[in-house]
Amino acid sequence: MSKHHRRLIRHCRVRPGTRVRLNQIDPVGTDLARFVLPGDAPLRARAEALLEHSRMELSIQQERLWASNTHSVLVILQGMDASGKDGTIKHVMSGVSPQGCEVHSFGVPSHEELSHNFLWRYSNRLPARGRIGLFNRSYYEEVLVVRVHPQLLATRFLPAPGKGGRVWRERFDDINAFERHLVRNGTVVLKFFLHLSRDEQRARLLKRIDTREKRWKFTSADVEERAYWDDYMSAYENMLSATSTRHAPWFIIPADDKHIARASVAATLSGTIASLPLHLPLASSVEHRRLAQLRAKLLRT
Repeated sequence: MSKHHRRLIRHCRVRPGTRVRLNQIDPVGTDLARFVLPGDAPLRARAEALLEHSRMELSIQQERLWASNTHSVLVILQGMDASGKDGTIKHVMSGVSPQGCEVHSFGVPSHEELSHNFLWRYSNRLPARGRIGLFNRSYYEEVLVVRVHPQLLATRFLPAPGKGGRVWRERFDDINAFERHLVRNGTVVLKFFLHLSRDEQRARLLKRIDTREKRWKFTSADVEERAYWDDYMSAYENMLSATSTRHAPWFIIPADDKHIARASVAATLSGTIASLPLHLPLASSVEHRRLAQLRAKLLRT
């Protein structure tokens, strides 16, 4: 892992116990300029160079992850509508073998999913050892959307105590315990909040309306939810503050500039996997002798 990777990761990580104030964090990412690959080129060019470098590194690390078969990686992407979650997955993972990764997008839960605990449908989609799993939205929706729209708790079939004022604190505790369990069993949990400004979201939503090829992405709910922007920011601040832990940290990624956002996620992902104690399987002395015999046989045939 290069020093630039380490500095960027350290800069974006939410330290455990920190009280997050999103209005004090730049969503444009100008303060990341000194962490992206150095040089005199424009920031966008340097971000694209870091993205390409990180993708190449990720391709190598993904093969080590697959071969070692001891760890898996869970990547969680959260952010407001139009924050760039889909584009981040597309550009960051473009160099990785499809056999070694899987993407799950979570929408409104089904009746069957609501009949189980709120972590159930996500635990069924966790990556197996050797694989990278990406969650486009996740169980954190249960302390975001449901917190902004508390009437949704009535659809969760909770017993009476689960609907009281302690529900959010208890869900944070459940999530932290769940992620601790995953980490103890070999799953690396990387959580990215794509920090988008309200003005930039408006610009992207308008572009979806005004560009025919992008209209399929637009829904009226995108506009309706903007009325709750301040509530969402408060919910995100509480979530980031309560669930960024040593074993499963949050990374706040400036998302107004898509190039900086993608480069930052790619650098963090590739750098983290590179730091894992992964080892290619070594053949035993018996296996070496057997391979030598098979090699000789191949040369004869």
